[in-house]
Amino acid sequence: MSTTAAVESSGHATLASAVLGPLSGVYAAIIHARNRYYDRFRGAVKKAAIPIISVGNLTVGGTGKTPMVIEVAQRLRALGKRPAVLTRGYHARAGGEADEVMELREAIADMPVVVNPVRVQGATTAMHQHSADCAILDDGFQHRRLYRDLDIVLVDALNPWGGGRLLPAGRLREPLSALQRADVVVLTRTTLAAAETVESLISTIRTAAPDAIFFRATVSATRVQLADASTHPPSWLADRYVIPVCGIGNPDVFTEMLRSLKARLAPPLVYRDHHHYSTRDVERIVRAAERQPGATVVTTRKDWVKLFPLIRNLAGPPFARLDIGMAIADPSGTFNDRLQRAVRLT
Repeated sequence: MSTTAAVESSGHATLASAVLGPLSGVYAAIIHARNRYYDRFRGAVKKAAIPIISVGNLTVGGTGKTPMVIEVAQRLRALGKRPAVLTRGYHARAGGEADEVMELREAIADMPVVVNPVRVQGATTAMHQHSADCAILDDGFQHRRLYRDLDIVLVDALNPWGGGRLLPAGRLREPLSALQRADVVVLTRTTLAAAETVESLISTIRTAAPDAIFFRATVSATRVQLADASTHPPSWLADRYVIPVCGIGNPDVFTEMLRSLKARLAPPLVYRDHHHYSTRDVERIVRAAERQPGATVVTTRKDWVKLFPLIRNLAGPPFARLDIGMAIADPSGTFNDRLQRAVRLT
């Protein structure tokens, strides 16, 4: 970076801090007042007729919530339960569904996904219309109105505290002290971070949430699916020239995973989180692929559900989706035990 560019960058950062810093103070006051309200007035918290397991985080952006929701749903099904997923449906277009809702419906097609911004009502719908006997509250840590029988909070080892500042100056939704509400804290993507970083984060988490049960988790690739519905193991990407395309909260995680699979990466095409793709976007992606003969466009499941309708009949470069899954380090079975206790199986 040139001296001029460095000075300009520093100036922009200083200006942003001066503008956004006071707004973060206002946001902090609102969050503090809101949490005090729910802490002091128990009647404000509504208990559903079925057990609720919340999966959430402290930051805006990706920490692996959707893979964790899928993992919890599958574990509950294996325990003989009939789970539903409750979600608000953020960033849905008028008359359509949010990308994460579509992603969940595809990944756990045999389980109901109930979309309702009033999650208390969503729990009632899950029970009466879908015969659910428990529910997973997607992105639920800050939704304190609905009582939860188990609060699972995820922390991303690659970007745990969102710059260390509250919104809008940083990516923190709540201060670290909020972790004391958690029953379970899961540190995700541990294999992608340096060992000393992981150990430092563990120490911080245990200090902030001394009563929570702690787990490490890895997010790993499970398969590659092409537009013609054919599937391959992740190793299929090794030595293959790929163009990463994504609109997710933490795009670096996606590109690092592709590198770990030994793919040869072209410059990625990165869009804002929850981006709604258009035909113009597809034209841009195709042009990028045409400049790299033999390249495969690789995207995430979250992006795929929005891109696939636009490329399914496209005579152009191959498009592929990289699926990922969550693996929780739990040799003693403690995680399943906590799930069982939450849904009253023990």
